[in-house]
Order: sequence, then C-alpha cells, then structure tokens
Amino acid sequence: MNTNRTTIAYFIVTGISEKPELQVPIFLLVIFIYLITLGGNITILLLICLDHHLHTPMYFFVANLSVVDISCSTITLHKILLSFLTGDKKVPFLECMFQTYMFGSLAGHELFILTAMSFDRYAAICNPLNYHKVMNRRNSIILASFCWLLGFVQTVSLVAIMGSFTCYSSNEINHFFCDILPMMKLVCSDISVLERLFFVQGLLLMTIAPFILTFVPYIFIIVTILRISSNSGRRKAFYTCSSHLTVVVLLYTTLVNQYLTPSSISSLDSKKIFSLFNTAVVPMLNPLIYSLKNKDVKMSMKRRFGGCKITNERL
Repeated sequence: MNTNRTTIAYFIVTGISEKPELQVPIFLLVIFIYLITLGGNITILLLICLDHHLHTPMYFFVANLSVVDISCSTITLHKILLSFLTGDKKVPFLECMFQTYMFGSLAGHELFILTAMSFDRYAAICNPLNYHKVMNRRNSIILASFCWLLGFVQTVSLVAIMGSFTCYSSNEINHFFCDILPMMKLVCSDISVLERLFFVQGLLLMTIAPFILTFVPYIFIIVTILRISSNSGRRKAFYTCSSHLTVVVLLYTTLVNQYLTPSSISSLDSKKIFSLFNTAVVPMLNPLIYSLKNKDVKMSMKRRFGGCKITNERL
C-alpha cells in the first residue's frame, strides 16, 4: 500500500479533456470566451469609472463584480491556455494551493457582493425616499469591503488544512485547475475534519446563507411591485431587478451542480463542465446581461462610443 502513497512536489491538471483531437477546439473556445470576458468586463469598468451617471451604489457593486469575473477567469483558465502552448501541465504544490485559495475566495466574494446588490435593490424599490441615506457612498464602500474581507477570510481554514496533507494517492488532478473537491479525492490521509469543514462552509456559509440573504429581499420587492397600481410602474420596477436576478440564478445553478450534487448522480467529468460554465461562461455573460438589459448602461455606451448627445434621461 505504501508504494501508492507519495509526497507531492507538483500536481498535474488533466484539463477539460484528454482526447488529442479536442485540444485545439477547446483551446480556441476557451481563449475566445476569455477574451470576450476581458473585453466585456473591462468595458463595464471603464463606463462606470468615466460616466458620472453610473456613479451609483448599484453600479459600484457591478464594478466589484466585474473585477471578480476578470480575476476568477484569469486564475482558473490560464493553465488551459499555457498548457496548450507549452505542453506543460505541471502546477507546483504551493502555486496549486494559492490557486485553490484565490478561486474559493473570489467565488465567496461574488456570492456576498450579489447579496449586497439584492439589499441595494430592496432599498431602491421598497424604501425609495430613504435610499440615498441608506445606500450612500460611505455605506456602499463599507459593505463592499466587508464582502471582500469575508470572501478572503472564509477560505483560509480550508486551504490551510488542505495544504497540510503530504500523503496523496496520485498527483494527477482530474480538472483544469486546482479545485479543492477533486484534490480531496487524492488525499490518502484521514480527511474527515476537512470534509466536515467543507460541508459547513460550502453548504451553510457559502450557499444557504447568501442564498437566503439574497432572495429574502426579493420577497419584499415582489410584494411591493405587485402593489404598484400602473402596469408601466410594475414593469419599470421589475426591470431594475431583472439583470441582477438573472446573474444570481445562473451562478447558484452552476455552483449547486458543481459542488453540492452527490457523486453518485454527477461524475467529475460533468462537474468539470459546470465548473467551466461557472468560471468562463458566467463571467462572460455578466457584462452582456448588465449592458443589454439595462438602459443606463446602453445610454452610457451611446454617450461614450456613439458620438451622440443624450439628455439626462434616467431609468
């Protein structure tokens, strides 16, 4: 048994697929998605920074979301691109732990910032008279800072325990980046403590808690919208929430299938597909959702890139 146990100097990530004929299509698909993600999110960031019409709490949180999307895609997808160009699939042990930590932290922060955005929408629709007092610049910065802090703190214990293991049955990770779930399957030591911690943090802190805190405000929002007498008023109120709600549904759907689906139902290969959707497709779709479905962003794009003057017509 000891011949199958070894200490690890580096890991080997197998990638999305090991079939040689799929390597070029996968590389082209990933680099296309990554470039669209970079371009879309950088555009959103520039619009928010340059256009004072977008200097509102909602778009401040959208800017935070764009930073997370760029960072998360870069951290998780760069190895696919580099391994295709160099043929090297090795990831040093410490670099692998760092990648695991960064991905977990950024994923956690994204959930928390989406929760903050739901409270922003609640304040805007359910308490519009006091909105600018509640969601002022100072409170928005404090709330976003707390989301960043909580995101990066909650992952420390998981990665610290994961990094303390020196006994692995293999150094080959069946994934395209160093994700904690496939890495846990390689440990030949007792991981019961890590499994319990992963369950508590992954299910309670990272999923159920932000899920409840995100959707409870929408119960009050829906009740408020239904009380609006005019159809145009109801459509306008719902329109302000539709982009955020679309992103939330996409993200939670992929995360549940990626981490909370039992192994008996979902294989590691299918989890890799959901992981690719979460780390590549969702960050690509976020700026498209916020630009194509939002009048403020479309008007800002016309002001900055369309060469035409638009009056201060607000949503």
